[in-house]
Amino acid sequence: MNIKVVGIAAGILLASTAASAQSSTVTGAAGGAAAGAAVGGPVGAAVGGIAGGVAGSVIDPPPQKVVTYVQQASAPTKRVVVKEKVVVGQPLPETVVVTPVPDDPKYAYAIVNDERVIVEPSSRKVIQVIQ
Repeated sequence: MNIKVVGIAAGILLASTAASAQSSTVTGAAGGAAAGAAVGGPVGAAVGGIAGGVAGSVIDPPPQKVVTYVQQASAPTKRVVVKEKVVVGQPLPETVVVTPVPDDPKYAYAIVNDERVIVEPSSRKVIQVIQ
């Protein structure tokens, strides 16, 4: 009886969390829950769903055409240097100007500390650092 209650509560929690998550997170949570249920029943579904959701929240890389555009974009005349290390998943400082990618508004870029970075415009979160 208690296992069913835990399973139902975990399912409700996962459903409410997944509703506001990105598609890759939802896919990861659903896949993890299915695999966990097969191995450990309702409790396994809850644990698998949480683990899958975390794995699914990894940032998807931008399309190759966006990477190529950013690689070929001209550098600004003034060099941009920040003290903070540029890290994937972390936002750029507000002092850094990001430039939208013309053909794909889901992405923007900046050149910071001599590194070209692709960012998500609204959050300024770094998606990829181009070497």
